[in-house]
Amino acid sequence: MDIAVKLLIVEDEMIIAADIALQLSKLGYEVSGIVPRGEEAIRHVETNRPDLILLDISLKGSIDGIDTAHAILQRWTVPIIYITANTDEATFARAKKTRPYAYISKPIRAIELQRVIELTISRLADEPPFAADPVPDAPFVLSDRIFVRHREKIIKIFIADILYVEADRNYCNLCTADKEYLLTTTLKQMEYKLPVNYFVRVHRSYLVNLAQVDEVGEGHIGIKGKTIPLSHNLREAFLKRIQTI
Repeated sequence: MDIAVKLLIVEDEMIIAADIALQLSKLGYEVSGIVPRGEEAIRHVETNRPDLILLDISLKGSIDGIDTAHAILQRWTVPIIYITANTDEATFARAKKTRPYAYISKPIRAIELQRVIELTISRLADEPPFAADPVPDAPFVLSDRIFVRHREKIIKIFIADILYVEADRNYCNLCTADKEYLLTTTLKQMEYKLPVNYFVRVHRSYLVNLAQVDEVGEGHIGIKGKTIPLSHNLREAFLKRIQTI
């Protein structure tokens, strides 16, 4: 079963928040919560991490939306879309430092909300969540999910659920225990996208999740009944990785 993308709404005008939640539900997204204060948003992310946050810049309370974003991004990597209303230049300059994925202005129109969220999720599918060259001072967080394009949709897949990825010419098959996703990307691109501390190349056509390996033979690996070839020249490096996880 495909897992719906989950959004948190942080908005202190509850009529607006309820309308956003209704629109998101109609679009097929899951609303993980609606909270009116920054402090509540931080607690919510800690216990029920969303895939995306819709965050009002001008929150009432001891911390505004920008302070809330800073606090969240110090601990987690969660894309943020700001909800704004006639933001002055000084506030906009503060907001830019949190690197939001987008801004949406009040009053919020349904079509604009849909487009902003779809563009943000599309970016998540295209961007590697594990940068080869980390941005200085950026929070280091081991993300637990990726977004991939599958049959003209954006699908969320938890990394722990991935068994292996198999090359198929200029495409690849991403395999979980109950489903395969044919992706319009190469195995090399998937190797770049997935976290190196869990995934390793074992053959020119296979990338495997080390945590899912059930057995290792002389020239093969077993994962949930699937026999995957293990290249001779990659075997030694693979065995060293197995001993360190």
